[in-house]
Amino acid sequence: MLSRYRHEIDNARAHVLSLWAVIGLLSLFLAWALHGWSNAPEDITVHVPPDLSEGVTLGLQDIPKPNVYAFAFYIWQQVNRWPDNGEKDYPKNLYSFQAYLTPRFRAELLRQLKQRGKRGELVGRVRALHAVPGVVYEDRRVDVVSDGVWIVWIDAIIEETVAGLEVKRTPIRYPLRVVRYEVDPEANPWGMALDGFSQDPVRIPDSELPQGEPK
Repeated sequence: MLSRYRHEIDNARAHVLSLWAVIGLLSLFLAWALHGWSNAPEDITVHVPPDLSEGVTLGLQDIPKPNVYAFAFYIWQQVNRWPDNGEKDYPKNLYSFQAYLTPRFRAELLRQLKQRGKRGELVGRVRALHAVPGVVYEDRRVDVVSDGVWIVWIDAIIEETVAGLEVKRTPIRYPLRVVRYEVDPEANPWGMALDGFSQDPVRIPDSELPQGEPK
């Protein structure tokens, strides 16, 4: 009888030890989960393409071509928008949109600003940039150079006026280099930046312009 009770006690102790082992493992798992949770980002940016008619599969770091094109066109259009006076508007734009320009490209544009100022090309000048009529997004307008680097081909018309008189209306093709640029999500939620030109911008050939546009 005594041996029977001793056997039951040994079983109970073994069961308690197994329970403590399970509790220890669960504690370790909980600590690991809490550590992962505390280090997880509070905000996750997902770049969703505009056309979902055929479905899409994306990773968290994937940026679709249409989004890259939309970013490049919008930022470049805003940099080149001088609604009142290029002498004041252009430097203001380079400051306001600095989070969307790499330091190298911004320095290049500031040098350009200085040169134009010396030639008197900014005083009282109003500028606007818009897409060539009829030009729509196509995949060929975005070249993937490498992971996080693209060349965006933008066909646009630059219009400039002084005192209400048109002084320029030129169709230009800009080969803008765009890079992944996750430096300051608060200032730049796109996670991309303009990084210059892959080659010099050129005037769009007459044969590629729709009828009625400047030649």
